[in-house]
Amino acid sequence: MTRDDLTAAVTGLVGRPLAVDELVAVAVSGGGDSLALLILAHAAFGDRVRVLTVDHGLRAGSAAEAAVVAGYADALGVEHAILHWSGPKPTGNLQATARNARYTLMARWCAANGVKWLATAHHRDDAAETMLLRLARGSGVGGLGGIRSRRDLGGGIALIRPLLAMTKPDLARIVSAAGWTAADDPSNRADRFDRTRARALLAVTPWLDPARLAASAAHLADAEAALVWAADAAWRSRVEVEASIITVDAVGLPHDLARRLLLRAVTTLAPDTTPRGDGVERTLRQLAAGAGGTLGGVAVRPVVLNGGLGWRFVIAPARRKP
Repeated sequence: MTRDDLTAAVTGLVGRPLAVDELVAVAVSGGGDSLALLILAHAAFGDRVRVLTVDHGLRAGSAAEAAVVAGYADALGVEHAILHWSGPKPTGNLQATARNARYTLMARWCAANGVKWLATAHHRDDAAETMLLRLARGSGVGGLGGIRSRRDLGGGIALIRPLLAMTKPDLARIVSAAGWTAADDPSNRADRFDRTRARALLAVTPWLDPARLAASAAHLADAEAALVWAADAAWRSRVEVEASIITVDAVGLPHDLARRLLLRAVTTLAPDTTPRGDGVERTLRQLAAGAGGTLGGVAVRPVVLNGGLGWRFVIAPARRKP
């Protein structure tokens, strides 16, 4: 990838060329992938780049690695900030929790410093690993779509991933050509993490081609976008919202669209709830059997609409204390 390639990728993700005074933040851990992103971003956008490094405080060498990134940023003449993940650390689900904390810290920094775009160095091999992980977890179409090239972080901040067409060796060559040395995070080789095991499986299984897996993920992401469009159309044509009552015409709905309308009705009435997948499926089975149920604090029951099946949603009454 060249400077012009990165500029084109960012332009495509943003939807327009960046303005001459528009800033872009890049997440740089000190690993090879993110260092390559820093090199390319600096070549494309110069001193409009802001470098963010999150020190999770999980390893003894993390502060020193952050300082090395600061040195590279200083050599390029771009601003750098080290963000610290403070407080107690979880004993379980560490990688996911650390990832969420990392994005939260960086999004807050961007919001406080007038930066709308946060770029990360996720690449094609990451996309293949993610698809394997989600296959193993039984994910649906949305999950199997894998790593999205753009995601809203809230507050007017968008996460963009301009390197998804690149491979890890591609990025390593960029770092080597610059004469830089990437940090070695031993957690990337720890087989207690699912992602490490997925990476090892890909390395020893030639027929699991990362390029093809990533292509399949992209096709599924397109399918998910089509389903979202269809669900929006079904919501407009089949749903009535009156005060705190929602009625859905469910006649003939394919299962996936029924699931999406059920979820949307529940979260419309109870925005703070996050129904689990097994609860959603159980409620759909109950409705199909002619029974009602409660999901996320919302009561739903079957009703007859013009001779066909419908669902009616209301906030469930509070449980009486014993």
